[in-house]
This record gives sequence, structure tokens and C-alpha cells, in this order.
Amino acid sequence: MNLPTRRQFLTSGLAGTLAAASTASILTSPRLRAAAAGEIPRRPFGKTGVSVSILGLGGWHIGIQKDPAESHRLIRTAMDAGINFLDNSNDYNEGQSEIRMGEAIKGRRDQVFLMTKFNFRDKKNALRELETSLRRLQTDYVDLWQFHSIERQEDPDWIFAPHGAIEAAELAKQQGKARFIGFTGHKSPDYHLKMLTKPYAWDALQMPLNVLDPHFGSFERRVLPEAVKRNLGIIGMKPMAFRNAPLTGVITSTECLHYAMSLPVSVTLTGCETMERLNTALEAARTFRKLTDAEMEALRERMKPFVKDGANEPYKITKDFDNRPAGFPPPYEA
Repeated sequence: MNLPTRRQFLTSGLAGTLAAASTASILTSPRLRAAAAGEIPRRPFGKTGVSVSILGLGGWHIGIQKDPAESHRLIRTAMDAGINFLDNSNDYNEGQSEIRMGEAIKGRRDQVFLMTKFNFRDKKNALRELETSLRRLQTDYVDLWQFHSIERQEDPDWIFAPHGAIEAAELAKQQGKARFIGFTGHKSPDYHLKMLTKPYAWDALQMPLNVLDPHFGSFERRVLPEAVKRNLGIIGMKPMAFRNAPLTGVITSTECLHYAMSLPVSVTLTGCETMERLNTALEAARTFRKLTDAEMEALRERMKPFVKDGANEPYKITKDFDNRPAGFPPPYEA
């Protein structure tokens, strides 16, 4: 089975580890469940009324194991430890990520907040992707359905054109096949901000948030304040900056996660393709305490020499992470 890609599993060794006002309002909210020793705290997912674990399990990494049973074990171990936010996408590992997740959560669907993503920008193909995802995930609905990777200037206009995929999103909500709707992306804050100008009441959004981000094309500085103002469910991804932050040797994986979790987000996603990496991430969540403003700034300053015009956040400046599917209709299909 030919699984890896994602730039050949994050460039062989790179992917290895954990791929992967308002700050106060989320992090000190009375709805933020106080975690007992060894538990993973939960936070409100924006205005949805749902609470989610501060750590979420990235979907790409749980579809690459040679033995599907190992994928199942990772997912179930994460759930048993208190992770209830599960990430996925229709195109991850040619469907294996969704298939294995569906098998792993069978009989436990009510214990998870299940999210998947879709790539097409037209209504017909988006709905087709939704049906495929539901079948693979062995469920009749997803909690969050997201437009995957807003990565070009035209994407928002295609999505909101006649017969665009926003019509699929609305229909999915009406039919009860998707509880909430959001969008993701890691290319440019401009594209996120353009999506937010569109006439739609978004429930959620997802973006890269890590200790390198504030210094180059920053989602933290430009998009995060607007998302907080709208009380959206905010999903942080790439807390390790494609593993490049800890590879500098001046910051640990746990510090990366604690930085990302200290931002006003609902959940931080990280990829865990081995039990060792999952346990590291779980320990970071269990031991989390919100960093002070001074501690956050000290970490940013420590990483400043490694920004290199975005070279350590290649998903912002290269096409290697783009998600345009084969046969993607330009710009959409009626």
C-alpha cells in the first residue's frame, strides 16, 4: 500500500515528531473545565456550545501505518486518554485516514467531535466528497465539515459563486449531515481574511499557529484576533512548524505545544504517527499551564533567528503542501 506523500512523510525524518481581550477570555473562561491530575482540559468550541479537548489528533498521520490495527490503537489510545477532537480529510492517504478512523471509533461515535475536510469548490463535487467521507467514517454526520486549504486568491470567490460549494455546506447542515461549517488553510492570512468577509456565519476556522508564525505572514497577528472577536471555534495546526521549530535545537516539542495552547484557541492539532509521539503530546496536554505574556515573547524572540523568510514554514511559501485534487474543475462545476 503506497501511503506516504505529504512531501514523502515530511521529508523522511522530519515528520517524525508531532507534526505536527481574548487570550484571557478563552483560557480563563469558567467553561474551561478544570482538569484533575492526569486529565486533558477542555475548552468551549467557539459559540457552538460544544467543549473540546485542548489537544486534537491530526488525521493525516494516523493513516500511514503499515498495519491498520496500529492506526486503530493510536486513535483509541488518544480517546481513552481524553482526546475528543479528531481531525481528518477526504484526501488523506487516499482515504485510508478516514477508513481507519471510522473503524476505530465504531461503537464510540458519541465520544468524539469528528471533523473532516473537502477539496472541491463546487456544490456537486463537494456533496460527493461528503458522502464518501461519511461512508468511510461509518457515520451519518460529521460534527465539523471544513473547506480544505484555502490556498489561492480565487478560492473564496469560487466557493461563493452560483453552484459553489457554500451551497453544499448549507445543504449538509439542513440535512443534518454536518453540524458546523468552517474552513482551513496555511498559505496566507489574506485568504482567511477574505473568507471572513463573505456573507456567511462561520462556525470555525483552522490555521497554523506556532512560535515561528508571528515573524512571517502571521496568522496569529492578523487572523486570530478577528476569529476571537467573532467567537469562532479556533483550531490551531502545525504547532511544530512542520517539525522545523524543535529541529533548531533551541526549543522542545513540549514548549512548542505549550506556546500554541496558550493562544486563544479551542484546540491544537498535532500529528502522532507512533505511540511514543502520542504519549509525548498527551503529557504536554496534561502538564499544560498557560504561559505568561513574558514567557510567550521570550519564546518568539528565541526563534527569531530561524525565520529565514518563511523557509522553516514551507507550507506558506511553496506548493508542496497544496491540496488541489486531480480533476479539480477550474473554477467550479455547475
